[in-house]
Parts: sequence; C-alpha cells; structure tokens
Amino acid sequence: MNDSRRLLFIFGGPIIFTLATLLFSHSLTTPGAQAVGMFFWMIFWWITRPVHIAVTSLIPIIINAFFNIVPMAGITMQYWSDSIILIFGSGLLCIPWAAIGLDRRVALKVLSLIGPSMKSQITVWLLASIAASTIFPNVMVCALFTPIAIAMLAASGYDDIPSCKPAVPILLAIGWGVGIGGVGSPLGGAMNLAAISILEEHIGHEFMYVDWLIRVTPFFIIISVVMLISMLLIPVQVKTLNGTREYFEKSYRELGPMTRDEKMCIGFFFVGLIGAFARPLYASVFPALAPAYLYLFLGFICFMLTTTDKRAVLNWEIVEKETMWGMLILFGGGLALGKLVNDSGASAGIAAIISGLSLDGGLLTVIIFVVLARIISESTNSTASAAVVLPIVLGFTSKLGLNPIPYWFITVMAFNAEFMLPISVRAIPVAYGLDAQKMFKGGFLMAIIHIVVVVVVGYLSLRLWPDFSQLSYVIK
Repeated sequence: MNDSRRLLFIFGGPIIFTLATLLFSHSLTTPGAQAVGMFFWMIFWWITRPVHIAVTSLIPIIINAFFNIVPMAGITMQYWSDSIILIFGSGLLCIPWAAIGLDRRVALKVLSLIGPSMKSQITVWLLASIAASTIFPNVMVCALFTPIAIAMLAASGYDDIPSCKPAVPILLAIGWGVGIGGVGSPLGGAMNLAAISILEEHIGHEFMYVDWLIRVTPFFIIISVVMLISMLLIPVQVKTLNGTREYFEKSYRELGPMTRDEKMCIGFFFVGLIGAFARPLYASVFPALAPAYLYLFLGFICFMLTTTDKRAVLNWEIVEKETMWGMLILFGGGLALGKLVNDSGASAGIAAIISGLSLDGGLLTVIIFVVLARIISESTNSTASAAVVLPIVLGFTSKLGLNPIPYWFITVMAFNAEFMLPISVRAIPVAYGLDAQKMFKGGFLMAIIHIVVVVVVGYLSLRLWPDFSQLSYVIK
C-alpha cells in the first residue's frame, strides 16, 4: 500500500465516524450515534488495513476517552474478561505442543488417511479442518494445516503455489473449514466465547457448554455435509495427486512412538476439554471454577513441570513469544465495541428501528439477523460479528418480549463462518500463495449457501423443536 493511499484510509476512519455521528444523532441518541460511527470506522479500517487489525481494536478505548460515551471501566475490563482468560489459558496448554512435536504428530496421524484423488484431498482437508477447529482456535488450525498442505504439494512436485491448480481447492478447504468448524463447540473460537459472555450478561447466570452441543450439533452436521458436497461440485482441473498417502504415512513413522512429554501434554489438554464440558457435574462444589479458570490453572501447572531433558514444559519467555496477543486484543476490541453499542443505547435504538419494520420474530426476522451477521463476519471477522449483532438481537427480543435463546442460537450459527475476503484466518492461505480473487469468487457462492442453510435450519428449529428455545442447565 503506497503512502497516499494509506493516508486516505487513515483519515477516512475519523471522517466516517463524524458523518455517522451527525447522520444518526436524530434517530439514535448522540452516544448511540457515536457508537455506530465507531462501528463503521472499525469496519472500514479492518477492511482497508491502514494499520494492523489489533491496533484498530484499540479504538473503543481511545474514542471513549475523548467522548465519554459510557463509563470507561466497562470498556477496559473487556480486554481481560473471563473469555479472554479462557483463550489465554487454552493457549498455555497448546504452546508446548510445537516444541515437543505433538502438533505435527496429531496432524500427520489424521492426514495419513488421505487418498490420492482430489476429491479425497478436498474431503479430508475440509473435514479435518472442521473437526480440529471445533476445539482449537481457528487461527491455530489454519496456521498448522496450511504449511503441511504446502509441504505435501511440494512433495508431489508443485513448488509454485500461486500457479498451482491443485492448491486452490485444498487451501480453500482449509481456510473455509476452520470457519465452519467453529460452530461445533463453544471452544471453537473467540467469537463463541464472546457470544457466551454477552448472553451470560443478559440472562444473569452461567451458560453451560453442554447446552450448546445439544442445540447446535444438528446444524453443525448439516452445514458440514452441505459445504462438503458444495466443494466437491466445484470443477477441478487436476483430478489426482500421487504419493500423498505415502508422504503422510512416511512422515508419521519417522516420528517414532509417542513420548512421555507428548502424552503429558495431550493429557492436560483432554483434562481441560473434559472439564469444560463436564462443568454441570462440579459446578455446585466449585461454583467459581468456570472453564476459563480451569484452563488457566492447568496452564499454570505446566510452568512447574519439566520434560525428560529437564527443561520446563512451559516458560514465560516462550509464552511471550508464542501467544497471539493481537488476537486477544482483537477479541477484547470486539467485546468493547459490543459493550459500547449496547450500553450507549445504540442496540436498543436499532432494535426499535427494526421493530418499526413490523417484524414479529418470524421468518423475516430470522433472515435479517442472519444476513446482518454474515455481512459483518465477511467484512471483518466472526468475533466482531458476535460482539456487534448479538446485543442488537438481545435488545430486539427484549423489546418485543420474545424469548432470546433461539434467536441467539440462530445468530451463533450465522456468524460462525468466513468465506470471501482475505482477512482474519482467511489471510493465512492467501499469505501462502492462494489467489485472493479466487477466494472471493468461490466464497461468495459459499456464503449464499451458508445463509440459506442457517435460515432454513434455524427457522425450522425455532418452530418445530421446543427444546431449541430453552436452556436445560441453569445453576440456581
């Protein structure tokens, strides 16, 4: 990006903020209009990238300091909320994996089942990305799988990725799969933790992860199957790759048997995973031991353990280097933006405008919420979409006296996918050589398909599945 273009984008943000504030001050309150202006400013900078996305995520603090839109304590606390502690704690458990080789072992074990045909390649990469991103951060899965895919292509004789025809469907399968898989569990990414945090504040009690699995799993299965079929129908110019199964099997055999350090690390991970989903079983005994603090505790223990060669399993220098601080700030910025939109009265004002459209909570309401969530996810990321749309959804349902739970679940389904623009996790395959124009072209169709599936499944669940509209596990 040249300097003049960058300056244009930099000044464009404050100009958008000012215009939006003036334009919406009459339909919303002045603080609400300022919050909306900040939203458009951040969207603009997230798309045009005159500064790093994490820098953009600091705007809520800076603007609120000048305009005092809401109490500052409510904004700053979003950058170290329980949800961010959970991300940080889960990261502590995963950081040692690279040093001991566990990350590569897990990936190669799964990928050694790949067949030589492109249909097998697409199927395995897509489903492996979907499955892994249900429990790992999307960025981590994409960053792990993409270089392995590049190495596999190189082993098959493809060195120039930008001109490599087989690379396009494979890298798209990874980039799209990690977004789709996020909806599979609450641990699927920062967007889900943001959604849970917003819901917990609204309903006034803890959300149990098992409720997510019961109500979202049917959609998760359906969308995975639909997206796989859609990808398999995309025409490919190369039908077969030779030697891929042998490449993974040989690489896996070279690792040898699982070491004591690998067993220890994967054991800690599963303790945290099981503990998060078994929360109802011990909530009455340890009412404050939410998953965030369980993961933090397990990560804390890792600092005290040593490997077979007498090194610490985890040390702070490695944590400083490997933690995705930018992602944490991005997540905090998304929460802070949602807090501003909600507490400034903007969400209530927008909900009032939506209510004026004669919506009754039926099909048209579902369509509007789904499309809004998808647009924001595609133009920024799923975390920002969750932080912005969910307060509007909850404000609207409160205004009309509707049960917010089913609309919250439908919105969660809607924002958990990203297809078109080379931002967020989608930037990783593009950074390795995938043509951004090909991502946009194919991603537009996939986004439309995703919207249709969410609307159909969400609306039918709302009307025909009574348990979809309520939570089963509530701590009294």
